[in-house]
Amino acid sequence: MKVVIQRVSIASVTIEGEKVASIENGLLILLGIVDEDTTEDIVWLSNKITNLRIFEDENGVMNKSIMESNGDVIVVSQFTLHALTKKGNRPSYIKAAKPNVAIPLYEAFINQVELDLNKKIQTGQFGADMKVALVNDGPVTIIIDSKNKE
Repeated sequence: MKVVIQRVSIASVTIEGEKVASIENGLLILLGIVDEDTTEDIVWLSNKITNLRIFEDENGVMNKSIMESNGDVIVVSQFTLHALTKKGNRPSYIKAAKPNVAIPLYEAFINQVELDLNKKIQTGQFGADMKVALVNDGPVTIIIDSKNKE
């Protein structure tokens, strides 16, 4: 499982002209899933994200987690995070999990983040053509791969 986490001051997801998710001050999480991903990846990654200290404290130091800052979250599925670009100029997405594997893991990830945060989060729609808008705050952008726990 691979995520791109962006600290945002505002973010939204629009599908076919309808805004389906909108937050202020929180995290926009782009989530890529491969066939090898498991519940262990979900639990580890959710714990890492919800405890990541990337929000400013009263001294202006990145020392608070999303839980401590009471921010909101949007999770968007993004198979292109697993693009292979070694050969040629057209990315291959063969490593990205197919919907029958990815959807249950995507839903389980959302549930785990909600459990860890103890509140509902917002999402895009799996497989939809989404327009994602955001103002990256900082900018703060972090990439985490559950297969590379360094």
